[in-house]
Amino acid sequence: MIPWLTLAIALPAVGAAVIWALPRVKAPASADTAAQAGASARADAGSGTATATRSRPAATGGAAAPAETAKRLALGFSVATLLLVAAMALNFDTSGAGGLQFEEVYPWIPYFGVHFAVGVDGISLVLVLMSVVLVPLVVLAAWNEHSDREDGGRGYFALVLALEAMMIGVFAATDVFLFYVFFEAMLIPVYFMIGRYGRGADSARAAMKFLLYSLAGGLIMLVAVIGVYVVGGTFLWTELTDPGGALAAVDPATARWLFLGFFIAFAIKAPMWPVHTWLPTAAGSSSPGTAVLLVGVLDKVGTYGMLRYCLEMFPAAVSWFVWPVVGLSLVSIVYGAILAIGQSDMMRLVAYTSVSHFGFITLGIFALTQQAQAGAALYMVNHGFATGALFLVVGFLIARRGSSRIEDYGGVQKVAPKLAGVFLVTGLAGLALPGLAPFVSEFLVFVGVYAFNPVPAVIATAGVVLAALYILWMYQRTMTGPTPEGLSGLPDLSGREMWAVAPLVALIIAFGVYPQPMLNVINPAVERTVEAEADTAVAVTDGDAEGDEE
Repeated sequence: MIPWLTLAIALPAVGAAVIWALPRVKAPASADTAAQAGASARADAGSGTATATRSRPAATGGAAAPAETAKRLALGFSVATLLLVAAMALNFDTSGAGGLQFEEVYPWIPYFGVHFAVGVDGISLVLVLMSVVLVPLVVLAAWNEHSDREDGGRGYFALVLALEAMMIGVFAATDVFLFYVFFEAMLIPVYFMIGRYGRGADSARAAMKFLLYSLAGGLIMLVAVIGVYVVGGTFLWTELTDPGGALAAVDPATARWLFLGFFIAFAIKAPMWPVHTWLPTAAGSSSPGTAVLLVGVLDKVGTYGMLRYCLEMFPAAVSWFVWPVVGLSLVSIVYGAILAIGQSDMMRLVAYTSVSHFGFITLGIFALTQQAQAGAALYMVNHGFATGALFLVVGFLIARRGSSRIEDYGGVQKVAPKLAGVFLVTGLAGLALPGLAPFVSEFLVFVGVYAFNPVPAVIATAGVVLAALYILWMYQRTMTGPTPEGLSGLPDLSGREMWAVAPLVALIIAFGVYPQPMLNVINPAVERTVEAEADTAVAVTDGDAEGDEE
């Protein structure tokens, strides 16, 4: 049997190691060289021919040869990983998508019962696919974004590949301890991607805030992981979710505390209100490529963890937390949308829209209906594509103007119609326009939540109305109206930039028109989760009835 998932994790990890092993040659530290590199990067943002222009001073500067090689290696390894995962997906049996496939279990630390155990069901498979699609597009979009750095951006591309390996690992892990290792290890590359390769003077502070929030949640989850092993006797997810296993028979109060330990960590990662404040700070100080991976993939680890670990390992405890989580989700939907409307910085605005969108995802997860959970799982993927594309387009604008403030733009559609058109499509996807992918997932969430209870469904519609306000108002202020003098020569999208964003636009349209292939993969896994919750509810009800009779 081909070890698909091990190869998928190892391939980008090897790529990161190869890039780090490239000879370290320092570029001259002169101001002229730095200025020339910065000017070349800005030129490349607007023309497809500037890459060759930039390579000439790089050859004399000394650092560009390894930097250019690093870019090509990063793109090559990320595309190879995409092809490998695509080949694995073609061998996925959709008729058996409710259970794990491509399972691999190897002893890792036998003394503690820890295994290197990986496998995917329909939900984790589509999240792995989303991750490997986004990474090569981020590499393309960031091709010259860090050219003015001392290393020419080589370290950034190594960090991107290292992060890709961990993202695949965290979605594929079926050993709780291994999941925790990947969950925490992801913090390292992201910290440096924000702190060292971020934007503005506050990038180091934003990286530290991200790290502290994430570490706090991770430490709480570590306590819960240890508790699961103590009461369950194993770290293997397949055994911990066994209805006849030791974890299923644990004391209800203990199960609630363990549930809470996992949930807090996932709520911070998602992020949910009120532990969301690290996201706008981190995204606002990140480069657009980093923001794509941060919001498009890493935050999904939180909602995926709720669905995979909180609901499936502690089904008896879920009923105690349904309404509190539904309430927090509604606050996230409305609060995030209102704050997005008031933002003057485009990066922070898109980050706040994600706080609102993640509220829809968690609302769908804890509605405990098949339609809502299928919509939530689909929303994770569609949000990654739509918001990822929007971050990239905003990044292209920032590279041209040198500012992320909305007030510095206007009339862009007159001078850069392709850029404005892509901006409009990705923005409309963010407000879930019918015909675009997020609409299907949002509609399923509403249908499922309404079946659960009409009240939260009605309240959540406020998020839809507010989404139209913050997206269309941002588009109006940046793309329409008179063109400021400083934007009169703004270049349109280059060929490289089109290659970076066009696949995402195509996926947004394709899954908006025909989402069934993805739903065919997701639905069996969702049915398994919903059935487990229903069986537990029946068992609890029967137990209460027997107690009343006694």
